[in-house]
Amino acid sequence: MPDFTACDLIVVGSGFFGATIAERCAAVLGLRVCMLERRPHIGGNAWSEYDPETGIEVHTYGSHLFHTNSQAVWDYVNRFSAFSNYRHRVIVRHRDRFFTMPMNLGTLSSLFGRFLSPDDARALIAREAAAFGTANPANLEEKAISLVGRTMYDAFIKGYTAKQWQTDPRELPADIITRLPVRLTFSDFYFDDRFEGLPLTGYAEIFHRMLKTDGICVHTGVDYFDARTGITPGIPVIYTGPVDRYFDFRAGELGWRTLDFEREIMPTGDYQGASVVNYPDPDVSFTRIHEFRHLHPERDYQREKSVIFREYSRLAMRNDEPYYPINRSADKARYDAYRAMADTEPGVIFGGRLGSYRYLDMHQAIGAALRVFETQLQPYVQEQRPLKAS
Repeated sequence: MPDFTACDLIVVGSGFFGATIAERCAAVLGLRVCMLERRPHIGGNAWSEYDPETGIEVHTYGSHLFHTNSQAVWDYVNRFSAFSNYRHRVIVRHRDRFFTMPMNLGTLSSLFGRFLSPDDARALIAREAAAFGTANPANLEEKAISLVGRTMYDAFIKGYTAKQWQTDPRELPADIITRLPVRLTFSDFYFDDRFEGLPLTGYAEIFHRMLKTDGICVHTGVDYFDARTGITPGIPVIYTGPVDRYFDFRAGELGWRTLDFEREIMPTGDYQGASVVNYPDPDVSFTRIHEFRHLHPERDYQREKSVIFREYSRLAMRNDEPYYPINRSADKARYDAYRAMADTEPGVIFGGRLGSYRYLDMHQAIGAALRVFETQLQPYVQEQRPLKAS
């Protein structure tokens, strides 16, 4: 077990939230940081590695695309790697027909079999939404129909959402679908942020560079709940694991979705022609296929083989790796109870996707960590202000 007597700060979890906190506290404040990571590697779900058979860098937990509108976040992450100019596009295979995502004029025109102008598309969506009665959408289905109409919803969202969340779309909160861009132009770029790209050195190297900062000691394969009895009282803790697990599920288990990946080496240099292809049809068991060679067209990968991941989504059990909060009404009530418990937990800051029960993209996790560092940890060290739970 780690020697906690030599630590000024303990960080639980080495994803982007935890790694950013650790790096800033060590580099700026000179703290001795002890990082505990349950997995055998750092980086959380953003970890990447090189496939030994093909030499292709794969994202171990599914494709991770970096994008942000924040100059501060972009400047920060570029300290640890230069980034490519990769722009993400998603292809959809629906009933053996080709479409592009996000939903745009090209998607609409292809689906309806005729050219649609922006005004045509706007009027069509409005008619379908009005016919369904979605003036005040109360759930994901109603919100989606209000945004894209019934035809697009049935083709691209209904089946995909049911597979992805293992939950009837009418039982999911409306705000989930607002993450999906809808454009009344022919632009097929998935993101429209100011900054977008992939690390030229790979995600693993970013984390190695962040955590090699003097003062950081990383312990992989160590579960915080096995080690915490040895923690010296009074040492602050940054906790990025599941918040319900921290409190021994006293308010019940929060709903999470997890992912399974089926890895296969294909005997071709290019299997699907795109980094991600979505499969929204309910008769296909997986939700999408990742082909990682397309994330780095600038690299000179061999052309004989390609590695793909088929992605399957399901509800997470207690021993699964939780990926995304489901956030149903019962989950929100349980999280409110855990948030109240967290507010009374001295010296512990809960953060990250699992600790705050929020879906966070990588740039959002970094941004949240920078804010916690600036508003809490710096004043705690430099002005002796007390820490808050989050």
